[in-house]
Amino acid sequence: MRDAEPDPDDDALPESKTRRKKDMLELQALGEALVAISGERLHAVPMPDALRDAVLEAQRIRQRGAKRRQLQYIGRLMREVDAEPIRRALDEFAGRSREHAARQHRLEHLREQLLEDETILQQLAEQWPGADLQQLRVQRRNALKERQLGKAPKAYRQLFRLLRELDDGADRPRWEAAQEEKDHEG
Repeated sequence: MRDAEPDPDDDALPESKTRRKKDMLELQALGEALVAISGERLHAVPMPDALRDAVLEAQRIRQRGAKRRQLQYIGRLMREVDAEPIRRALDEFAGRSREHAARQHRLEHLREQLLEDETILQQLAEQWPGADLQQLRVQRRNALKERQLGKAPKAYRQLFRLLRELDDGADRPRWEAAQEEKDHEG
């Protein structure tokens, strides 16, 4: 018996119904992700105008059945489009969101360190020479008073805003990076 040689036409076999359905559902899920993003970000995603219009329409629809049908229509439109640039754009947005959340947590942690220990002010002055230490000191003192008296955290929030403004104007503080290295070593 001869060994069967691979048939060059095997690649021409039709895709299974299960595979086609899975691909359609993935494209529909990608369409749902498009519907979930804000209008500003939506305009940054590379896509045909017909698809963009369908997504904008889906964002306006409130009735459940009508929205489901519109999402199916978006999935159908997605089959005619190269979905990879859309996926990359959505992944980029997700990455920016994670970076933003990490930055927020880092600044919140810095605020807590400052409230616990006033010597952090000196480290802030070294990192950000233009920092208004007097204003930071006043907001720190007011935030501690608010905490003690159980008042609304107005100064606490203002302290965060000041730190964010400093961070906006400079790279990540060197002393924070050094602190993280110490934490990982120990």
